[in-house]
Amino acid sequence: MAVTKIHPIKSTLKKALDYIENPDKTDDKLFVSSYGCSYETADIEFQMLLDQAFKKGSNLAHHLIQAFEPGETTPEQAHEIGRQLADEVLGGKYPYVITTHIDKGHLHNHIIFCAVDMANQRKYISNRQTYAFIRRTSDRLCKEHGLSVVKPGKGKGKTYAEWDAQKKGKSWKAKLKTAIDAAIPQAKDFDGLLRLMEAQGYEIKRGKFISFRSPGQERFTRCKTLGEDYTEEAITRRIKGLAVDRGPKRKVDKGISLRIELENNIKAQQSAGYARWAKVHNLKQAAKALNFLTEHQIESYEGLESRLHEISATNDKAAATLKTVERRLGDMALLIKHISTYKGLRPVALELRNAKDKAAFRRQHESQLILYEAAAKALKEAGVTKLPNLYALKPKYKKLDAERERLSAQYSEAKQKLKEYGIVKQNVDSILRTAPGKEHTQER
Repeated sequence: MAVTKIHPIKSTLKKALDYIENPDKTDDKLFVSSYGCSYETADIEFQMLLDQAFKKGSNLAHHLIQAFEPGETTPEQAHEIGRQLADEVLGGKYPYVITTHIDKGHLHNHIIFCAVDMANQRKYISNRQTYAFIRRTSDRLCKEHGLSVVKPGKGKGKTYAEWDAQKKGKSWKAKLKTAIDAAIPQAKDFDGLLRLMEAQGYEIKRGKFISFRSPGQERFTRCKTLGEDYTEEAITRRIKGLAVDRGPKRKVDKGISLRIELENNIKAQQSAGYARWAKVHNLKQAAKALNFLTEHQIESYEGLESRLHEISATNDKAAATLKTVERRLGDMALLIKHISTYKGLRPVALELRNAKDKAAFRRQHESQLILYEAAAKALKEAGVTKLPNLYALKPKYKKLDAERERLSAQYSEAKQKLKEYGIVKQNVDSILRTAPGKEHTQER
C-alpha cells in the first residue's frame, strides 16, 4: 500500500528541491527523474513559468509524498509507480521532479511540481477533489503493480505510526476492536458485553462515553474513536442482530453490489445477526441481477458473456484513445514551453554574441543561457526548423484539451458500465455456482 499527502511550497523552492535530490537519500541520484524540466535547473524553470502567469497565487510549487509499506516494494518499482502517478495526476501539463528516498525503513517518493502549467500558466487547484483523485490513482497503481491498497474502512483515518503498529499487531485500538467483535456474539446485552470485556482484563470507565484500557495501556480508549460500528448504540444494535444505523446523511448505495460468500465468511460464523443480514443482502442482489438482465434483454448466460466482452472491448478502445490524446497534449505543452523559453531568452543569447568579455557575460547570465540552450536543443531534437506561432498554437492546445475532457467522460462511463456488468456476472456465477469460463446453456 502507499500513503499519500500533499502540501504547497510557498518559499525556499530551491531548498526543497535540494532536499529531495539529496544523493545520500537517492543512491547518488540514481532515483531522480524529471518531466518538462531538468532537475538541476527546475527551480529556475519553475520561476520562468511563474513569471509568465497572470494569476499565479502565492504557491511556487506543490510537494506530493507517496510512502510505501516497509518491505513491500523495490526502489525501482516505487520510482516507477511514482512516475506513473505524477503523469496521470498532472496530465503532462506541469513540469515535475520525482525522487525516491531509500534511506529510511520505508521507501517513499517525493514529487515537486510547478504551481502553474506549461501551456497556459494557470495555477494548479489543490483541494479535496484533486487530492481524492491522487488517492484513488495511487491505490489503483499499487493494485496494478501487485501491492496492497488501503481498503475503505468504517473507522477514522490512521496516522502512519498507528497503521504501522496495527500491521505489526501492536495497536491498542486494533486489539480492542477484535476483542469487542469476539464478545458481541456471546453477549445478550451491552452490560453483558462489558462483563465479558472485564473478564478479558479490560478496565472500563463509564461516563458520557464508554472507554476501555487494556493491561499495560497508558490511556483509556473511547469506543466512539474506533469507528461508527463501535459506538454504544451501534454495539447494542449489533448484539441484537440488527444492521447498524448509518444516519440520514450517509449515502445509500442503490446499485448492484457483490453477493457475500457465507460458507467461508468468518464474520458470519461469529455473528448470527451479520449472517441474517448477509442472507437478506444476497436475496436483494439476486433480485437486482434478475431485473438487470431483464432490463437489458439478456436471455442466456452466453448472452451475458458476449455483452461483457463487447463492453470490455469498448472500454479498452476508449482508454487507448484517451491515452493517445493525453500524449499529444503533453507533447504540445512541452513544445509551447520550449518555444516560450527560446523566444524569451533569445535576446540574452544575442547579447552574448556581441559581448566583449563573453566568459564574464556567461557567468553573469549562466542560468538564463543554460535554459536557452536546453530549449534550443529540445526544439532541434523535436525536428522543429521553423518556430510555430504561439498565438496560433495555444488555441489548438485548448481545443485538444476540450477533446481530452470529452474522451475522459466517455472512458469513465465505459469503465462504470464494465464494472456494473462484471458485478452482475459474478453474482450470476455465484447464484448458479458456475466457474468463470465454463460452458453454460441454462436459460435465465
